[in-house]
Amino acid sequence: MRNTDAEMQILKFKNQKTMKKKIKKIAKTMKKTDNVKKTDRTNKADRFKGLKKFLKIVGLILGSVLLIVLLFFGYINLPVKEVSTKAVIGTTFSLRYAQDIGLDWRQAYVAMLDDLKIRYIRLPVYWDKVETADGQYDFADLDWQLDQANQRGAKIILAFGQKTPRWPECFIPQWVGSDDAKRKADLLAFEKTILERYKNNHSEIIRWQVENEPFLDFGVCPPIDPALVDSEVAQTKALDSSRPIMLTDGGEATLWIEPAKRSDIFGTTMYREVISPRFGYWRYPWGPNFFKAKQLFVRIFAHQKNVVVIELQGEPWIQGWTTSAPVETQLFSMNATILADNVAFAKKTGMKEVYIWGVEWWYWMKTQQNNPTLWEQAKNIVQANASSN
Repeated sequence: MRNTDAEMQILKFKNQKTMKKKIKKIAKTMKKTDNVKKTDRTNKADRFKGLKKFLKIVGLILGSVLLIVLLFFGYINLPVKEVSTKAVIGTTFSLRYAQDIGLDWRQAYVAMLDDLKIRYIRLPVYWDKVETADGQYDFADLDWQLDQANQRGAKIILAFGQKTPRWPECFIPQWVGSDDAKRKADLLAFEKTILERYKNNHSEIIRWQVENEPFLDFGVCPPIDPALVDSEVAQTKALDSSRPIMLTDGGEATLWIEPAKRSDIFGTTMYREVISPRFGYWRYPWGPNFFKAKQLFVRIFAHQKNVVVIELQGEPWIQGWTTSAPVETQLFSMNATILADNVAFAKKTGMKEVYIWGVEWWYWMKTQQNNPTLWEQAKNIVQANASSN
């Protein structure tokens, strides 16, 4: 009996010992689980802190960007006082467009010189009109324009390339065909012919414009080709180092860097009111300081100090062919008051040369629509700035 009690005591002791081990094991497991939970909570807290810090940094960046945008938008819309300083006033004359709207282009050209007395003119050289067949040239119209300008002491920017002013922007002769390498070689050969013909004994030509807005994807044209532009600029400099080279670009939606860094003089367009199928008529929401800021931008990043307005809006921007629209629609988009306001706006940008777009249309309004208001306004603008011309 005593042996049985002893055995019972031993068994009880063993069970207690086993129970303690189990309890210790459970406690250890619970401690480990608790540590895991604590670690998990710590990790979650750290992740939350990290996310909070990240969001704070993102918020600061976005806030800073928004502040910069707001400050910039505020700056470009600050009022700019009227400029009394006179500017060089010029225009672009396109014999092609004059013909397209039914004018006697020679008559219109002479009227521009003798009645408006414009003395700064950009003349496009249309490749397809001058080189009518491979190696066959017709310079009669261009020679006549240059001669008339020279007789009156007018100064000419001669614009050449595959892309020159007026729609559809590119004027590549049909005989060139579709071979890309051939087109480039033919273009350089054409430009060489132009340069060799006019670089001497033509004091009326004051600068060369290589292509028109070659870095702007606009018009019915081949793809933008910086290497080709570089070849054109290099050839022009090699053949005539006496005249500066101008490149141009759109005024509103581009940074200007590419053409500005390749040219001696950079020319910008300047359009204040445009029309699109989606938004209809709308005006760009900025003032003259927008263009002052862009001038500073290219001065810093393209080392370009010479910026001029080469194409100031002076003609309607409407859907379809301009002269096919009702005259009321045309005059809603552009009239004598808007023309004067646009010139005043351009002068406030600080640019000293302003070439106004639309002289052919003014003459069309005067002679075909018996509405000389724009023509007379242009005459007043030229006369008011005559001492700089």
